[in-house]
Amino acid sequence: MEIGISTFVETTPDVETGEVISHAQRLREVVEEIVLADQVGLDVFGVGEHHRKDYAASSPAIVLAAAAPQTRRILLTSAVTVLSSADPVRVFQDFATLDGISNGRAEIMAGRGSFIESFPLFGYDLDHYDELFDEKLELLLKIRESEKVTWKGGHRPAIQNLGVYPRPVQNPLPVWIGSGGNSESVIRAGLLGLPLVLAIIGGSPVQFAPLVELYKKAAAHAGHDASLLPVASHSHGFIAESTELAADQFFPSTRQTMNVLGKERGWGPYDRSSFDSARSFEGALYVGDPETVARKIIHLRKQVGVTRFLLHVPVGTMPHEQVMRAIELLGTKVAPLVREEIARWEAAGEEAKQ
Repeated sequence: MEIGISTFVETTPDVETGEVISHAQRLREVVEEIVLADQVGLDVFGVGEHHRKDYAASSPAIVLAAAAPQTRRILLTSAVTVLSSADPVRVFQDFATLDGISNGRAEIMAGRGSFIESFPLFGYDLDHYDELFDEKLELLLKIRESEKVTWKGGHRPAIQNLGVYPRPVQNPLPVWIGSGGNSESVIRAGLLGLPLVLAIIGGSPVQFAPLVELYKKAAAHAGHDASLLPVASHSHGFIAESTELAADQFFPSTRQTMNVLGKERGWGPYDRSSFDSARSFEGALYVGDPETVARKIIHLRKQVGVTRFLLHVPVGTMPHEQVMRAIELLGTKVAPLVREEIARWEAAGEEAKQ
């Protein structure tokens, strides 16, 4: 069971003062967060790509590369790379470079993205939303497979027997598929035999179990060993010494962010009752003291089959010291509880098969 952090490096106005942290400061802070995550024994850190004023990381590979020489073992991934509006050649080069700097710890999490700002920014038509992703994923995987590439598609100039460099330390460079719970994307990942990341940020996480089963069936149908394919979740949450403190610290920025996005997307208002409902045991928010959060992650592993858990923190802008404390507690308190219980549970399952 791998446990880590994901972040969108947000720079929303401070809830109390209204002040906005600079992109530069938030970028420096997130490098410190990655270094701490490595020090406390977390397995993976993911940085999301966005192209809006309230998000500081438009290039996750550069942010992760800044932390790579200061870390030793933590895996460094995008969360996600918006592949539909990117050039797969450049994406591969960036993450192969990161892989070299980190000595084999880079990963790509490829997705279509839930924001659309990058499409007009880079000159892509939203009417081609799905076919752009399919085509560019095909090219990315072809580059991963071979140093010299010959390829032709409908939205990018063809490549005729050209080399793509640098080559990564890892062969193959890990490519995960990020999904918001769309059955088509889950099936695509399974048929390709690629690891799957589910954004479980609403409803009941247990409701995602059928999607994991669909993914495994698609993988098996395509001839892949489904038992070897990892499944990850990306879920909002926060940890403090007590559950009450965690909820009180995490709610203000979460409400602010959810209501900004809700206004853009036509959602209803997000209030404390919505928040408290989501942090119940069956809800999608992982907010509480270490024992509370550990129990929920264990439940997710046993009921849904998730083998990697990414705690998305912060949501909105929170004090850096609070985020650092949450990362510390995830690594030193939550992760050991989860790993111990899952190891015991899996061992018991193996004994029952014998």
